[in-house]
Amino acid sequence: MLCERSMAGTIQSLTLTTPSAVNRKFPRRKTCCLFSRSLRFNPPRRSISTLIRSCKPSDEIHGSDLANGLNWTKPLINFASDNFLPLALTGGVAFGLANPTLGCLADKYHLSKFSTFGIFVVSGLTLRSDAIGAAAKAWPVGLFGLCSILLFTPYFSRLILLFPLQPQEFVTGLAIFTCMPTTLSSGVALTQLAGGNTAIALAMTVVSNMLGILFIPFSISKFIADGVGVNVPTTQLLRSLLLTLLVPLILGKVLRESFRGLANFVDQNRKLFSKISAVFLSLVPWMQVSRSRSLLLMVKPSAFIVAIGMGMLLHLVLLAFNTLAIRSLSAVSGGGKSIFAERENALAALLVASQKTLPVMVAVVEQLGGAFGESGLLVLPCVAAHLSQIILDSFLVNFWLRRDLSSNTVKEQDTFPSNVVLLFQPFQVLSSSSSSSSL
Repeated sequence: MLCERSMAGTIQSLTLTTPSAVNRKFPRRKTCCLFSRSLRFNPPRRSISTLIRSCKPSDEIHGSDLANGLNWTKPLINFASDNFLPLALTGGVAFGLANPTLGCLADKYHLSKFSTFGIFVVSGLTLRSDAIGAAAKAWPVGLFGLCSILLFTPYFSRLILLFPLQPQEFVTGLAIFTCMPTTLSSGVALTQLAGGNTAIALAMTVVSNMLGILFIPFSISKFIADGVGVNVPTTQLLRSLLLTLLVPLILGKVLRESFRGLANFVDQNRKLFSKISAVFLSLVPWMQVSRSRSLLLMVKPSAFIVAIGMGMLLHLVLLAFNTLAIRSLSAVSGGGKSIFAERENALAALLVASQKTLPVMVAVVEQLGGAFGESGLLVLPCVAAHLSQIILDSFLVNFWLRRDLSSNTVKEQDTFPSNVVLLFQPFQVLSSSSSSSSL
């Protein structure tokens, strides 16, 4: 504004210049008047106004260029936020392989114990139990899910131990992974995304992780220690798991139930707490890989690829087993009217009972103290198996959603009674999961 006023004053002073003042110095009045008129009307005002008008569009263009230049970062930020856990786990493993010094120092001061404690405190804070009562109606489905997670699927560890793969820790680690309870969050999230019974999925998650602490020592001792030829102190392992897993989980749950404001804050910032838990979780493989770096570098890449394939095959086998079990229970208990034949219950049981959790496995390996070999070699294939099961189930849920969308479109055009279609719709979902798991 000051610049515009000073320019306007300059123009005004030029336009108010009297001809007499100029006439005293220059006798030719007509030429002088023509020169004065040119000052009054032509170049200055037009050029200054043009400059003033041109300044604003140039700023706007510069700002839009800057905004366009920053637009490419938004997809990267969104991708990192949506895939924070896989990036954190792979980043921890990569950093441990690249520079093990800091990871070995953290392991020397037992940082892994604090990170494990933090994982389960956060799990207790985010564990919502208000929907567990709503799952009472479908208690047979929940009971089957618990039996599958804690009793049936650990038997597959015997099959894994038959694979002749070197190093042996890869096979043993996947066998230990098979004895774990279900995932703490991804199973429930995928069930909700697929339109399943979230209440029964949450109930199976809570109860299996609570009881899993009691079942894991006996499962490892029975299915793995005998196969590997190692004697596991079951009582000592149970005591260690109670202190490192159950106590922080109960502590987080008590804090949540005692302070309603804290519970509301956690529910409103669940993404933040999931990222905090992912950071705690990534610290453990980072330290274990740093500690076992020299051995990991001696492993052939082909052996690690085979271990990844074994982890994916394990999850597909669990999906096929649970699909067959649910369909068999449905046929035995009333066919289409059975509670196992309901689409929501079948999806919840299939997804939750077929997944295994990585944080509990990492805590168990820490407590074993190298009884089954190097902890880094034990954990590394399980990190890949944990990520692959989430990816496979994500594709499976997407396949179900597309199938439901296409079936709804066909249903609108179908001339058959709607109750006949609804009768066979749950089995369409189960057959789709069976075909996907056999790929």
